Amino acid sequence: MSNSPPPVNNPYDPTNALDDIPGLHWALHEFLQSRMHESERFCEQSDPEKQRLYFATGFGLIQCVKGLMSFEDKDLLAAINHTKHGIAVASAHRKRPSSLAGRLAGYIVPSLSTSGTEWIEGMTPVERHAELVYAESLYQKSLLGIVYSGDWLAFIREVLNMRTTISIYRQLGKWIETTHITSPPSISTPSPIHPYLPSPSIDPHFRSGVYLGLGMSHLVLSMMPGKLLALVELFGYKGDRKFGLELLERAGGWGTNARVVERETEGVRRAICDMSLLIFHLVLSAFTFEGVDVRKAARVLEWNLKRYPNGVFFLFGAGRLALVRSQPSRALAYYARAAQAQTQYRNLHHISWWESAVACLGLWRVAESRSWWGKLGGEATWSKATYTYGEAACLATLGEHAEAKKLMERVQGLRQKIAGKSIPKFVARKARKYLAQSDRLLLPALELAYVFHAIAHAPREVIAREMISAVGGALGELGGANKGKDKKLESRSGYWDDVCLARFLEGVCWRFVAYPDPDAELEPDEKIPFSTEDARTYSERAFRAVFEHGPNIELDHYIVYFAHFEYGRLLARSGNKDGARTQFDLVMSGKPLEVNAAGRKGKYSLENALHMRTHAALEALDQNRLL
Repeated sequence: MSNSPPPVNNPYDPTNALDDIPGLHWALHEFLQSRMHESERFCEQSDPEKQRLYFATGFGLIQCVKGLMSFEDKDLLAAINHTKHGIAVASAHRKRPSSLAGRLAGYIVPSLSTSGTEWIEGMTPVERHAELVYAESLYQKSLLGIVYSGDWLAFIREVLNMRTTISIYRQLGKWIETTHITSPPSISTPSPIHPYLPSPSIDPHFRSGVYLGLGMSHLVLSMMPGKLLALVELFGYKGDRKFGLELLERAGGWGTNARVVERETEGVRRAICDMSLLIFHLVLSAFTFEGVDVRKAARVLEWNLKRYPNGVFFLFGAGRLALVRSQPSRALAYYARAAQAQTQYRNLHHISWWESAVACLGLWRVAESRSWWGKLGGEATWSKATYTYGEAACLATLGEHAEAKKLMERVQGLRQKIAGKSIPKFVARKARKYLAQSDRLLLPALELAYVFHAIAHAPREVIAREMISAVGGALGELGGANKGKDKKLESRSGYWDDVCLARFLEGVCWRFVAYPDPDAELEPDEKIPFSTEDARTYSERAFRAVFEHGPNIELDHYIVYFAHFEYGRLLARSGNKDGARTQFDLVMSGKPLEVNAAGRKGKYSLENALHMRTHAALEALDQNRLL
């Protein structure tokens, strides 16, 4: 794409609104090249009055990204106002609905209906694009509203708005599906089998937008937890993950036997479709298995990195890919490049810092991880409770309890309503426990490494040499082989919580020594002085110890449930699918698995996340995917 922006026609004529697409495409290209301010400035200069369909809503999208990056109230409010304005601009360009009499007639004469493909067929190209942009802006506003309000009432209100968005996307999708019937024969004309393939009568910019909206709708619906999905299904919506991924892939030509779409013929939303695929395969894959294809993500990433070598978003993706492949050292190098690639949006640095903190835990470089958590706590605003606890946990692991205590005392007061609930609630509980136990927690950094999937993506040599050694030291302090002989130690408050946590982490570590993550790329010169069978035996023994002592747990009830989940994964990788299913069914049963659950009040820590992962594991078991 040219370094110079294309000319913008003035004065603005709404009937020629699509003439602005090349300009917005250039602005998006600048944004993805890490030249954010140049992109923002071009949009403002091209449309100072914010009246142009694509520039007004494109500028709103930039503000939406900024708001979601910072989580600052002022940024979120500014983004909401810009997206509201974008909705108004899109509405002004949409096809006017018919009168009440006309709408009533639409129930009899389909061509007069405002909810069918005939209605869309009767639109001008500008009106169709306005319909698409309206749905996009409405979706952005709903997302921002949920994040800003952070309560269930706001969520339900915005879900109703999402109904409108999904309905529009589905109508537009049906129109694309039926258009091939009337299109002249062409080498690219869709077949009845693949009706969403390019039709010569539909421009690629519109098509990529429908692929994006409809694909993401299916993807999001397919990932909703059971209770929420039941509510959404009352409105007649259901997600098809496979179909959603296929739609997102079509924008770039990433499907099986498809040719990659070249830059000259791509739609303006192609890059966003590609980024959505990367987020699913490399980030959301921590919570699901179905549809995940890391190799495909690598293809998408390689193509985009050639195009945007300094693109901060794709450098994030490269780091994430390295982490998924259990190469945290390589991930750190990409995150460093991402931080250097741009200085305009400071909040983007925080993503690099977060990922670096987790990668350092995967290398068991606790002091370095502590440094990243400290930087996040000083600047970032998404979840100061989590950042502060991360630093405190590392300090406690390093034996620096005076500093750790100061930070632990601040954690509870730093929780925010807009930062999500599970992780901040978990770290607040752990901070309270540290203070209640006279400045003591067992293996807090390693526990955090598990929660953030750093153990799963750690090199096996690090697990065997560093992490298992740390667990062994902790077990030694707890009495080790002398269990049952030191009554004074065992009567200490929290003793059995510590034993179960140590055994759980031991089981997890040995499990990944025995069976590395399926996407891990092992180093050819890796030296592991343990056989798979030995590591599997050690892991199973550790998990069984958790089940044995689980009834004695006082506070950390979550350990038993996660132990059943991880034991199920171990059994699955060992070839015992029936045993694995039994463990997963126990987690999903809702029964108190620690037997003596009298001390547990309400839900255990991270329960929703575990149910999501367990549900995904059951699906993967049915599909014979490695866990």
